[in-house]
Amino acid sequence: MSYERYQSLIGELCEATGLPDSAAVLKRGTMEIEGFEVQFANFENDPGAMYLNFYYGIVTAGRTLRIFRLLLEANLSIYAQDQAQLGLNADTGGIVLIVRVPMSDSINGTWLAETLTHYAEHGRYWQNNILSSTDEMFAGICAGDYFWIRA
Repeated sequence: MSYERYQSLIGELCEATGLPDSAAVLKRGTMEIEGFEVQFANFENDPGAMYLNFYYGIVTAGRTLRIFRLLLEANLSIYAQDQAQLGLNADTGGIVLIVRVPMSDSINGTWLAETLTHYAEHGRYWQNNILSSTDEMFAGICAGDYFWIRA
């Protein structure tokens, strides 16, 4: 696997989503999917994979620790099975989902488009139910009520 495979997959993704200029997406390294910015990357130290970074939104001041705890719980219960991790950008206060996608022969542009849509749904859930909710919603977490987590 190589950077050429990465370029090919970005081209297939653009074709599957109807974007006419895959060269611009490769140059910029980002695209918007259903209102979420997604950054694409391929690294020399992991040439067989591409990385998708989704930006889900900014945590309001004073809630960072509580939201960070929810991110950690989601990493353990949901995202560990997907080679994905939720994190908090310390500089911006934004939630970032990082997904590692092995660039195997079974991965193509249509699969990537469906994966982006899937994680955009996760982003909407985080925005609608976690980032903008009141703190009272989280009282049940200490008691072990994890009804807020949906896969």
